[in-house]
Parts: sequence; structure tokens; C-alpha cells
Amino acid sequence: MIGSIQSEERCRLCGSKFKDNGRALICPNHPKETAHRHFKINFKTVWKRARTYDEAARILNGLRYKFDEGSFDARDYRRDEPLGFENLSGQWLGVKQHEVKRKSYNNIRNYMSKAGVSFGNRNIKTIGYAELEDFLVAQSCASKTRADMRSCLHSFWTWLRRRRILRPDQIPEFPTVSFELGFRKLISPETQEAVLEEIHRISYHINPKVWLGVKWCMTYPNTRPGEFISILEEHINLDTGTILIPHPKEKKSKLIPLIHEDWDLLRTMPRGFPKHRFFRHAAGISGVKAGKPFGEKYFYKWWVKACGNLGIEGVDLYGGTRHSTVTRIGDTDSPETAREASGHSTSKAFDRYRQLRTERLREIYEEAAGERASKNRLNMLDKKTGRSD
Repeated sequence: MIGSIQSEERCRLCGSKFKDNGRALICPNHPKETAHRHFKINFKTVWKRARTYDEAARILNGLRYKFDEGSFDARDYRRDEPLGFENLSGQWLGVKQHEVKRKSYNNIRNYMSKAGVSFGNRNIKTIGYAELEDFLVAQSCASKTRADMRSCLHSFWTWLRRRRILRPDQIPEFPTVSFELGFRKLISPETQEAVLEEIHRISYHINPKVWLGVKWCMTYPNTRPGEFISILEEHINLDTGTILIPHPKEKKSKLIPLIHEDWDLLRTMPRGFPKHRFFRHAAGISGVKAGKPFGEKYFYKWWVKACGNLGIEGVDLYGGTRHSTVTRIGDTDSPETAREASGHSTSKAFDRYRQLRTERLREIYEEAAGERASKNRLNMLDKKTGRSD
């Protein structure tokens, strides 16, 4: 049979090693002499210790049973715990650090840290549906964040399968986390123009690129503010009137065709070195070094200030630029055109961007009501004025 029980103890009469007879470890030369301590179980590459022979026999039988049913895994018994959740999650984070952007990595690291508090270095093969569900339910956060955590853990277990650390049948079923994203507040084209004019008034003398960046966010809704801020001088091609976005969220480079107004405007601006950020601070601003790139929320800062000056509340940069522009395109053109302009590859992601405005909905409802609505309106007016024909 596979495996054996041994002891470091020797026969006190002849010094021989003890042999296992199935009931105890005895001396081959003196059958009445038995081992009493230092028991070791040897099973393939696994070594374990026991205090008594009976304990060692139970451990060995358990290992043999696992081997016969096909569930034996020597890694489960190693002292360095190669299948520990914290050990493997650390390896995975090391991989993800080179695959995703810093902001995404920080979110992933935060999610795995929370999971580490719950699971510790527990063997990943013992973490199933119930444990995952209990962890997710216990998180005090928005449903969208909880769904992101679930997605993160699912990606981790997928990596375990691809690395052949776990077999496909060892991957647990994952709980479903439902969530519904809220709609952003939108503004009309007239309000967009008013905010843009206010940004021009308060920032153009400081740095024209603040106004230009917000203008681009309105004009080219398939590109995010953070992607604009990251472009280099070499990404702008004045010969073709295009801007290259090399590392967008979609992980596929995209080319933005500039409208002629922006193309002509860029020709009037001084150019920097190819590797310089296009959106960078100008000289003369207190506390900011000239040439330093704009921060991630720099456009948002000026947007909020301009909206505050105009008394506009509850409209963020995304809602007032990208979302509002996509909605306007969808109202005046086809939804397919709007989705193409927004850069979304799926309808589900696009649905949050195309929100029909109240006035447009009113027009649709009135068109559907047609003549009936007109007659009812006239009847109400007649009753109010007391007129009868």
C-alpha cells in the first residue's frame, strides 16, 4: 500500500528501526519492543507528524482515501501554503500591476485586501459559493462597488484556472450581484454653450487649453477627459487633423478626426517637444511649475467653478459634456449613430448615455396622442371661457 508510518525512535535493546505491522511499530528482533513517540507519516511527497501510532494511522488512512478518490493534492500539506488565498492573491496582483492602469490596479488591490481580511491565507479550494456570497453581502458599499468586487474575484479565480493552479471543476460558482447605475443629469446645448463661454471667460487668460479641453469633451464624446489629459504633443497630427488616443479604456487605440474649427485653432498654438503632454500648465501660475501636466480632475475643477458662477447645480463634467452630447446626437439622429459617436461597443453600456430629454419626450407623447390631445385641449379651453358654438 502507498505510504508508511515511521519513527525516529530506535529499539532500546538492539537499536534497530521499528517496523509497522498494521497495529503498532515493533522491533523486528524484539517483538515486544514498540515505538511510543516521534511518529512520522510518509505519503508520496507529504511528511506529517503525529503524537501516537493511532493518530498516525488515521492520518495515513485519510491520505490513502483522498488518493483513491482522486482528490489528493500534495500542495494542501506544504508548510509554505502554496494554495493560500493571500499567497496567491499577492502573485496575481503582481501580474495585474503590469496589465492595468494605476487607478484600476488600486481598486483591484483594495478589493483583494478586503477579501484577504475575510479569507486570510485559507486554502482556495475550501472557498466556495457560500463563502463568496457571505463576503460580498457583508460589504458596506454601493451595489456597483459590490459588483466590481465580485468581478475582481471572478477574474482572480479565472487566472487560477489558466495557471493550472486549479482544475476547472475546482472553480466555485459565483453569486450574482445585481446593480443599476443612476442616470447623470443632462443639460441642453444652450446651457453647454453658456458653461463653455464662462470657462473661456475665467480661464482663457490663464491657460487657453483649459477651455479647449472642456470644448473637446463636448465635441468628441467617444473620448474621456482623462484620455485627453494623457495625450502627448506627438499624438496630434496637424497634417491629417487627427489625434491618436494610444491607451484608452477600451484597450484599443483610436483616432479622433478633428472638426475644422479645432484643426485651425491648433495650427495657431505653439508646439512643444513630442514627448511633452499637450495639456500642461503655462508659466506664471502661482504654485504650479510651468510645463507640469494637468491633473486628472483639472477640467472638472474649472467645470464646477463655471457652473457655480452660472447657478447650475448637480451637473458633473461627464453629464454636462459627454452624456449630454451623445443624447443630443441620439435625439437628432439615429441611436446607432449616437452609439458610434460615443464609442460604446455594446447597447447595454450605451443605454446610460442616451437619455431622452424631457422636452423631446413631451414631443413624442404629443405626436402619439395626435388629434385626440388637440380636441381635449380645445374642450378644456371652452369650459374655462364658457364659450359654446
